[in-house]
Amino acid sequence: MSPAILKILVIDESRSRAGEICAGLALAGHQVVAVLTGATDLTAEVSRIRPDIILIDTEAPSRDTLEHLAAMNRDMPRPVVIFAQASDDATIRKAIGAGVAAYVVDGLEPGRIKPVIEVAIARFEAHQALRQELSAATQKLSDRKLVERAKGILMKSRGIDEEAAYASLRRLAMDRSQPLAQTAKDVVDMAKLLL
Repeated sequence: MSPAILKILVIDESRSRAGEICAGLALAGHQVVAVLTGATDLTAEVSRIRPDIILIDTEAPSRDTLEHLAAMNRDMPRPVVIFAQASDDATIRKAIGAGVAAYVVDGLEPGRIKPVIEVAIARFEAHQALRQELSAATQKLSDRKLVERAKGILMKSRGIDEEAAYASLRRLAMDRSQPLAQTAKDVVDMAKLLL
């Protein structure tokens, strides 16, 4: 995501304040694609609008807003910036836990919009990279466990050692032109049927 012209979804209960925000974003060179008065059905709105970033201006984010942000972050993550008056630690922690990339206290000043958005995008991208790494590592661990279980099944059923079981599993995967983990899963599933 480049900091060029961004499509921004603005959420603000106040239409007049939203107008000021839109003007500030336009001056910063960004495009406001929609203005909402609340975060209800946020996932559906984000799916329909497809903004690059979401900017929320509020006194304090409500529990409902944070729940909608968490659901949106799970289904279709986007950088989220909240400008708020509330500065208590619990609210800030809940907002960050819901996927907010930047939580700015003491409201929105037009001069701060651009750098805050850039920081939010950088934080979001770093967080997404960590999520992908974690997902890949979790998948590798899961695949390794499947291979170990399949090797154990082959060792027990054929009376062979671990090296021979692994070689059999690899040969079967090559014959089927499929990943080793998928072949291991097939062996484990078949063993469950036969037991």
